[in-house]
Amino acid sequence: MEENLSTSTLIDSTASKIQQLQKAFAELESHRAVTLNVKWKQLEEHFHGLQKSLKRRFTELEEQEKDFDNKIVESKEMLEKRKTAVMTKEQASLQRLQEKRDAAVSAIITAMGRCDTSLSVESGVCNSENKMEAPVTDEKIPDTRVIEGNMNVMKRSAGCMNVEVKSYPELVKLCQEMNSEGLHKFISDNRKNLAALREEIPTALKAAADPASLVLDSLKGFYGTDMPNVDAKKDSNLLGLRRTCIMLMECLCSLFINLDANTISAFISENAKERAKLIAEDWQPKLDDLDADASNGNSLEAHAFLQLLATFGINSRFDQESLSKLIPMVSRRRQTAELCRFLGLSDKMPGVIDVLIKNGRHIDAVNLAFAFELTNQFPPISLLKSYLYEARKAPSPAKSGNVSPGASRQVDVNEKELTALKAVIKCIEDHKLEEQFPIETLQKQLLEIEKAKADKKRATEVAKPQPKRPRANGVGHAPRAANDKNFHGRYPQYIYERPYAYTEHHVPSFMSAPTYNFSPSHGSFFPSPYQYQTAYLH
Repeated sequence: MEENLSTSTLIDSTASKIQQLQKAFAELESHRAVTLNVKWKQLEEHFHGLQKSLKRRFTELEEQEKDFDNKIVESKEMLEKRKTAVMTKEQASLQRLQEKRDAAVSAIITAMGRCDTSLSVESGVCNSENKMEAPVTDEKIPDTRVIEGNMNVMKRSAGCMNVEVKSYPELVKLCQEMNSEGLHKFISDNRKNLAALREEIPTALKAAADPASLVLDSLKGFYGTDMPNVDAKKDSNLLGLRRTCIMLMECLCSLFINLDANTISAFISENAKERAKLIAEDWQPKLDDLDADASNGNSLEAHAFLQLLATFGINSRFDQESLSKLIPMVSRRRQTAELCRFLGLSDKMPGVIDVLIKNGRHIDAVNLAFAFELTNQFPPISLLKSYLYEARKAPSPAKSGNVSPGASRQVDVNEKELTALKAVIKCIEDHKLEEQFPIETLQKQLLEIEKAKADKKRATEVAKPQPKRPRANGVGHAPRAANDKNFHGRYPQYIYERPYAYTEHHVPSFMSAPTYNFSPSHGSFFPSPYQYQTAYLH
């Protein structure tokens, strides 16, 4: 404001300056020796024009300054109003959240009080049956014991617990009887409802006198000792038994969530750990005979071995380097990341991912890189592009038949590229990499290959010779006699009794490998026959 006043004073003093200049100019004319071409009138008009221009500009600047000050005031008022509105909403949200929290705590306290009363009554009944002293009824659980409620329930004697299983009470009876063979048979008979079984088995295991021993007993026959000549890859009964063993170990492990070491020792004794160690030592040499490439990252034997170490907490008794070499055999299974963390193999993951890349299993490498936050060391986009390049370049093993070598090679390349495109698109969607690697081009290539494949199939079907029609007199071509020496050699007999298939959709073993999967979709990053996650805490 002081600057404005000084500027205004200077502008007002212009007139006096012009008068002084006029006097000086008149005095100059009186002393001139030569007539000047410039008249005072011209100079006066020039200076008056400058004075008016400065005043007009000064007035405009003052008005702009006032507008700017008004806008600042309005902005401050608007910010204050918004701040007040935000604080009001925040306060209302906090109040609603507090009300919900109070209601939830009240409901938990009420439920825990009822549970404690029920358990006290059940304990009294159990003690009276065992001729023990009747317990004194506990007081209502205070607020500080709400968090410890679940722990106290887990510590109670399994024989005195009234375990309720909604759909399959037979599970409780089998566990109480420690009948591992009956448990296997029950799961096999009810494999159609495996999802419900999977949820109820952990509860049923609580009714067993020794859950750990029951699970260890269920591992008998995992390697089919009673059937030495059975091919493990083709026998659906043995595959189903192995999947059941893995599921039971995972269900036992799920009982240890958020429990301390003392509580876990109530379920897994030192004797059980020694038994588990002996079984693991018996299994480990058999893993040396496995073909890592043939398992394709989905080995049940390696998964069961690692799960045994994780469930019974005996991983420290085995060499970490040898355990890390088993990870590529189970890299496609969903539990792989959790197993590696529990077994203390996180620092071995860079080497495992290198092995997967060298073996052409880039998708598994990308999944593990994301699981262990190693994407800077192993860029996923580069791995996926390299995987597609290798799929387009190298065909799979040649197929037998009457197809020419060139045509067979092209068919193999197309099949491998088709599979690679589907896997890469699924991986991009799972890890949300669409911005770095758009899938529109990949989807277009996928449609083109599928269309070419369908066109070629139709062309092949049209080129096939049509069967001869029966004669007009109704006499057709009789089938070959059963004693024809070439008959069974050319046309194998139809198998009427389908082998047992341990699947949800009743898929026979000669169509695909048996599995517990419930959906034909790709599933999660590490496919598994069990769609649940188990935490490994000991």
